Amino acid sequence: MIDSDRTLLLYVPEDAERWQQLFIEAAPEFQVRMWPAIPAPGSTFYVATWNPPEGFFHRLPEPKAVFALGAGVDRFLKRDDLPDSVPLIRLTDAGMARQMAEYALAGVLRFQRNLDLYEAQQTSGLWRPLPVRSSDETRVTVLGLGRIGGVVATTLSALGYKVSGWSRAGTDIPGVVCRSGVASLDTLLAQTDVLINVLPSTEETRGLLNRERLGRLPADAGIVNAARGDQLDADALVEFLDAGRLRGALLDVFPEEPLPEESRLWNHPKVRITPHVAAVTLLGPSVRQVVRNMRRFEEGQTVEGLVDRRRGY
Repeated sequence: MIDSDRTLLLYVPEDAERWQQLFIEAAPEFQVRMWPAIPAPGSTFYVATWNPPEGFFHRLPEPKAVFALGAGVDRFLKRDDLPDSVPLIRLTDAGMARQMAEYALAGVLRFQRNLDLYEAQQTSGLWRPLPVRSSDETRVTVLGLGRIGGVVATTLSALGYKVSGWSRAGTDIPGVVCRSGVASLDTLLAQTDVLINVLPSTEETRGLLNRERLGRLPADAGIVNAARGDQLDADALVEFLDAGRLRGALLDVFPEEPLPEESRLWNHPKVRITPHVAAVTLLGPSVRQVVRNMRRFEEGQTVEGLVDRRRGY
C-alpha cells in the first residue's frame, strides 16, 4: 500500500524500470511506484500507463488524473473501468510529430519517385526509367491537422509539395490549403495523388475511408495510413488495388494487431506493411510532458492534451 499523497503510479508493458527511473529523475517531489503497488484509499495520486490489463482501474482508488503514454486514446475511452469523472490526458507530441512527418514523407516519395514501380520492375529484371514527377506537381492531402498532422502538412509543404489538409473542426496552416466538412472531403479526394491519414479514431472517423470515398481517389493515387486501422476499409482497398483503381498503399495500422497471418495484405504486391511504428513513444520527451502536466494539475493550471470525451480526443 502506498501512503504518500504525491504519488505517480506507473504501468507500462515494456521498459518499466527505465520509465520509472526517468520519472524519478524528472519529478523528485513525487513518489513513483510501479504496479502492482496500490495507493491508499483517499490518497491523491496520478496514473501514467499504456495498455493496462482489463479491470486495472477497478482495483484502484479513483486517481486525480490518468496520463496515456501515447497520442491515441480510443482504447482508454472504450474501457468500462475508467470513470468519465477522471481527467484523461494524452501526449500531444513528445517527439512523435517529427517521426510521423518522416514516415509520411517516405510514403510520398515511394509514389512520387516511382519506387513502388521500380520494385515491381526489379522482380522481372526490367531496366526501364520512368518519367519523373516533381514535388510541386504532386498533390498531397493530409487527413487530420492537429498537433501531429499539422507538422506533417507543414513539413511536406516546405519541401515543395502541393499540400491540402482536412479536419473536422477546421483550422488555418500557412502554406497548406485547409478544408473541413464531409462535402469538402469528397471533393478533395478527387484532387489527391497521395493521401495521408493521421486522424484520431473517433465515432466520426471510424470507417471514414470506406468504399465510396476510396472510389473518389484518382486511379494513380497512393495511400499512407498511419492513424488507426478502423478508419480504412481494407477489403475495398484490396479490390481497388487489384482492379488498378488505386496505385498502392503504405499501411502502419490495422483493425486487428498484430495483422493476422491470413490477411491478404501481407502478400499483396501493391501494399507495404510496417508494424505500427510510424511514430513511437519516446521515453524522455514523454516523461517531461507528463511531469509538466502533473505540476500544472498541482498548481491548478490548464494542462495540455486534456481529452474531450465527447469528441474522442
